[in-house]
Amino acid sequence: QVQLVESGGGLVQAGGSLRLSCVASIRTFSSYVMGWFRQAPGKEREFVAAFRWGGGSTQLADSVKGRFTISRDSRNTVYLQMNSLKPGDTAVYYCAASAIQITTRVDYWGKGTLVTVSS
Repeated sequence: QVQLVESGGGLVQAGGSLRLSCVASIRTFSSYVMGWFRQAPGKEREFVAAFRWGGGSTQLADSVKGRFTISRDSRNTVYLQMNSLKPGDTAVYYCAASAIQITTRVDYWGKGTLVTVSS
């Protein structure tokens, strides 16, 4: 059974940083594109970042470029480093996995972790 478990959310002041982690239990982990989405109150879920194992390429939403980075460790954990946080970054952040293009189809979702940025 595939599980994606997020951690690292919390309350932070504007300008601060947080690092989110996602531990994935996927047998063929290297076959998946891993990424992060977020959903703010009253808004639709939106793409934030993606990491492709093969080649290590990354993709970031324009709204977070220069502030967020996505990375992985040598095992099965994906990180989202969030710097210079803004109140507009407040949302539930979801880890996601896709066997194809993550902005086209997500095969697995985590349950989410809440990030609250105070002004």
